[in-house]
Amino acid sequence: MDKLNISKHISGQFNAELDHVRNQIMAMGGLVEEQLKDAIHLLSKADHDLIEKVIETDGKVNGFEVQIDEECTRIIAKRQPAASDLRVVMAIIKTIADLERIGDAAEKIARMVQRQNDKHNSSLASLEHLGLRATAMLREVLDAFARMDVDLAFKVHRADKKVDKEYERFIREQMTYMMEDPRSIPQILDAISVARDLERVGDRCQNIAEYVIYFVRGKDVRHLGRDEIKELL
Repeated sequence: MDKLNISKHISGQFNAELDHVRNQIMAMGGLVEEQLKDAIHLLSKADHDLIEKVIETDGKVNGFEVQIDEECTRIIAKRQPAASDLRVVMAIIKTIADLERIGDAAEKIARMVQRQNDKHNSSLASLEHLGLRATAMLREVLDAFARMDVDLAFKVHRADKKVDKEYERFIREQMTYMMEDPRSIPQILDAISVARDLERVGDRCQNIAEYVIYFVRGKDVRHLGRDEIKELL
C-alpha cells in the first residue's frame, strides 16, 4: 500500500471514529433534553415516578460522559489530530462536560421537588416559563452542534440574555414576597435555588454555542461581547 492510500485509509478511520463520537454526543444530548423537560414538568406538578426517572437518568448521562471522554482521549492519543480535527475533538470534550452539568441541574430540581413532599410551592410553579426558555436553548444548541450551524449557535448565544433577565426579574419578585411574608422564606429559598440552576442551564447552552463557533471559525469567542462575535461571523 503506497503512502497516499495509507493516508486515505487513516483519514477514513478517523472520520468514522468522529462520526461515532458525534452520534454518541447527540444521544447524550437527547437524553439530557428529555431529563430537563421532565424536571421542568415537576415544577408545577409533583409526580413520584417522574422524579425517580429524572434521578435515574442522571446515572445514564454520567455514563455517556465517561464513555465519550474516554473515546476522545483514545482518538487524540492514537490519531494525534491537528488543526480543525483537533478542534472538533476539543469541542466535543467541552460539550459533554456542559451537558453533564445540565443533567446535574435536572436531577437537583427533581430532588428539590421530592423534598417538598407534595407540598404546593407556587414559587416553584412560577418558574415553568423560565424552564421552558432554558429547554428551548438546549434543543436549539444541540441542533446547532449536530449541523455545526454558526448562525443558529449565535442565536442561542443571544437567547441567554433573555434567560438572565427573566431570572433577575424572578429574584426581585421573590425578595419582595419574602419581605411581605417571612413564613414563605423556606419555600422561596428553594425556588431561588432552582431558578439559579435554570439560569446556569442557559449559561451551559451558551458555552456549547461558543464551542460550535470555535470549531467552525477557529476563533475562541468565550470572552468577547455579542457585537464582537457578530463581526467575526
